[in-house]
Amino acid sequence: MADDGRRGDEDDRGPGAAHQVFVVMECLLEKLKVLNYEEEVLAKHNMKNLSRHYFVSSPYLTVNPGEQFYMFTIIAAWLINEAGRPFTEPQEYDEPNATVSNILAELRAFGVKVDFPPTKLKAGSGEYVCVVLDRLAEEALKRKGFCFRRPNYPTETTEEECVIEDDAELTLSKVEEEMIEEPDEEENVMDLEALKLRTTRTDAEPSKPDEILQSTVDAAEWNLEVERVLPQLKVTIRTDNKDWRIHVEQMHQHRDGIKSSLKEATSYLDKLQEDIGKTLEKVSSREKYINNQLEHLIQEYRSAQAKLSQAKERYQQASGGVTERTRVLAEISEELEKVKQEMEEKGSSMSDGAPVVKIKQSLTKLKQEIVQMDVRIGVVEHTLLQAKLKEKSNMTRDMHATNIPEPAAGPFS
Repeated sequence: MADDGRRGDEDDRGPGAAHQVFVVMECLLEKLKVLNYEEEVLAKHNMKNLSRHYFVSSPYLTVNPGEQFYMFTIIAAWLINEAGRPFTEPQEYDEPNATVSNILAELRAFGVKVDFPPTKLKAGSGEYVCVVLDRLAEEALKRKGFCFRRPNYPTETTEEECVIEDDAELTLSKVEEEMIEEPDEEENVMDLEALKLRTTRTDAEPSKPDEILQSTVDAAEWNLEVERVLPQLKVTIRTDNKDWRIHVEQMHQHRDGIKSSLKEATSYLDKLQEDIGKTLEKVSSREKYINNQLEHLIQEYRSAQAKLSQAKERYQQASGGVTERTRVLAEISEELEKVKQEMEEKGSSMSDGAPVVKIKQSLTKLKQEIVQMDVRIGVVEHTLLQAKLKEKSNMTRDMHATNIPEPAAGPFS
């Protein structure tokens, strides 16, 4: 019943709702040009410029759906990044459902209500594709501080118009004067104005006869003269295009033509109205019958859609947990690599005999130095002993020298 509801929305919007997507696509293309998508996207991926109705789903446009979907994902990812949210650029062989779900999730993050199924975007074209890209382009323009303003039209002066109208009146008057000045093609046609002048002249002169006029001309000769002069008595009246009588006559002619055409068109329109009414009744009855027949399938479809949305939400939550665990696993793996590297360094240092050889060499050298030091110590002790003995002998000699008794005085002294 979602299609029925959408059809009702289109009926409420009016008969031009089917062509609104063309207007949205043209506005989207202008916004992309403002964002410089030719250099940022097309030149980077070596693609051609988009046409005015590239993402419009129409039987009159022959395009590749796969190419359209890839172009849609690339432009959507670029617009999300331009709007200030990080988004990984999708690849050509990525899962379409996951890519569309990620794009819609970012669109919801901008506060846009998504009331259509994601499968509408997998075709790569259509109204919803244009709407999604248009909203993302608006968010990107808001981020850059750009906004469209109404154009200011310059005020036009009326002097030029007056001059043009005067020129037109001059040319029209010239044409009328030329038409008046043109000589008559028929030489035997008399002018009405000349007849009026002659009549006024004859009326001005006194025309009272003195006696009763009597005709002396033969009737047969008179008739012959009338037949001879009759072609020259033809009077023509020039038609003036500005005469209101001509306009009224034309209006009456047009009114009669419209009335005759209206009678024929009314019969055809009445018949067409009856046919359309019958067709609409058949379509409505058939639609009710189909809705009644497919009611249980629609209920099943709704339940399946609800289950699918729940499964997608669980999948998104699970994918978020998997991402976190993957990050933790990467950190643990990095620490493990560091520990392994340290163990390898210690093992190599323990198995290496070079430090032991160095220690042995150092011990041998230390023993030699100890022997040399012992020899030096012995020499120093011997020298010190000799010095002490010499000093002791000197002290003993000095003591004996000081303690020699004087000879005692005898009785013979």
